[in-house]
Amino acid sequence: MQIKILGCSGGIGGELRTTSMLIDSDILIDAGTGVGDLSLDELLKIDHIFITHSHLDHIAFIPLLLDTVMGIRAAPVTVHASAETIATLRTHIFNWKVWPDFNTIPDVTQPFLLYNEVKLGETLTFNGRNITALPANHVVSATGYQIDSGAASLVFTGDTTTCDALWQVVNNINNLKYLIIETAFSNSEIELAKLSKHLCPSLLVAELGKLKHQNIKVFITHLKPGEGESIMQEIAESHLTMPIHALNKHQIFSL
Repeated sequence: MQIKILGCSGGIGGELRTTSMLIDSDILIDAGTGVGDLSLDELLKIDHIFITHSHLDHIAFIPLLLDTVMGIRAAPVTVHASAETIATLRTHIFNWKVWPDFNTIPDVTQPFLLYNEVKLGETLTFNGRNITALPANHVVSATGYQIDSGAASLVFTGDTTTCDALWQVVNNINNLKYLIIETAFSNSEIELAKLSKHLCPSLLVAELGKLKHQNIKVFITHLKPGEGESIMQEIAESHLTMPIHALNKHQIFSL
């Protein structure tokens, strides 16, 4: 199994792209602006989109993707998300005011967009690839995801702040190899981080202190544009014993 990072920034500008990752050629985890770099042939192969939460930087390119491939491919695209996130998409995006309701076209019996509610702890399997919804703590309903090939797992927290329930699950993953966790703000913005339910380096250190795994690699995502170097410097100065790296666009993980 291969996971390619299409976007991992907390904003846009220049080469920056917001959150999205591609599993092999047919599954997206989130659909931020990084999806726009895929070719038409690559877009046509997307069958499933797993959404961590409903914020725009994570869903922005779902409408454009669907509009691009509808009429070219026959099979529908399935969006997997929590019940609350699906309700937000129905009410505020695919409502004929912001964008057509692809869940009713070409008709309600055979729509081009399918919704599938994912519950915490539920695992969906696609040709030996297991995707499990994990707890997260954000200002809207949010989940992280464990991506498991059987041989190894990658955990993506999505947007989250302090979340004991997440670590209770993660610490029981025996084949964990990679952890991708957000840190959106610097320590000087800790109050904003708490208000918006994101992490800053000091909060990150406290969270990683709950992680019992020793031999894994940790990658930081969702760095705010212009603050990445200072945030990573603050993380480096915290003297965490595990390897910590900034996640990069186009980075590839093999499981």
